[in-house]
Amino acid sequence: MAEAHVDRMSVTRRIDASAAHIFELLTSPQGHVDIDGSGMLVAAADAERLRAVGDTFDMHMDREPLGDLPLGRYTVRNTVTILEPDTELAWTVGAVDRSPIGHVYGYRLEPIDETATEVTSYCDWSAVPERWRERMPWPVVPREMLAASLDNLARLATDPRS
Repeated sequence: MAEAHVDRMSVTRRIDASAAHIFELLTSPQGHVDIDGSGMLVAAADAERLRAVGDTFDMHMDREPLGDLPLGRYTVRNTVTILEPDTELAWTVGAVDRSPIGHVYGYRLEPIDETATEVTSYCDWSAVPERWRERMPWPVVPREMLAASLDNLARLATDPRS
C-alpha cells in the first residue's frame, strides 16, 4: 500500500555520543545535511550555526536522484521552528517571509546515558494544506533518506575529527 498522506515519517537509532555533542553537530547545518551524497539535500556552504527559533539557512535540493518530482535542482530557504538544547531541532521548508511549504524536518534526542543517545530523524506533513496534499505525491521524502541522515550523523558524532 502506498504511503500517501502519511502525516509523519520517522526513523530512530542509537548513536554512541552524548546528546550535547550530537546537538552541537545538528545546529551546524553544513555538517549534517548532506544526506546521501547525491546532492539531494545539501546545506549552503556558508550556513551559520543555528542559535534560535527563526534562524534560517539555505538548502540546495535535487529531486532527480529520487525521480519523484520533476523539479530538478533548486534552492530552498529553511526556518528553524524548534530549538531545544540537547533535545530537539526542527525546521520548516520555506522561509516564514516566503510562504512556507508546511512540511517540517526534525531530530529528537533522548539520552540513554552519558555516552549514547537515541536519535529520531523525522519529517512531518501535518501542517501541509489539504488542497496541496491532493495534488502532491506525499510523502516526498523516503524513509531511506531519513535513515541515511542518521547514518551520516552517527559518522560525524563518532569521528574524532568532527
